[in-house]
Amino acid sequence: MIKECKTLPTVAPDQEARTLERCYSPEQIAEILSLSPDSVRRIFENEPGVLVVERPRVYGKRRYRTLRIPESVAQRVYYRLSLKGRPTC
Repeated sequence: MIKECKTLPTVAPDQEARTLERCYSPEQIAEILSLSPDSVRRIFENEPGVLVVERPRVYGKRRYRTLRIPESVAQRVYYRLSLKGRPTC
């Protein structure tokens, strides 16, 4: 008798579409928005949904951090920031 093996999903069903979503580097977003890459890093580093890959800090060496920004997060932040200066009435 052969038992059928069931595998567990690796991502939640609602996040499945987001795993294949295009991601951008801070440099790419900076070029699109005409900002400096450092400004983009500051804007996105604590934003939910941004992939942050970081090497543990070693004494005497600087921190290495890589950001990858999903397209949906970039659109959400752009929309939020573009509404900041608009009147609410």
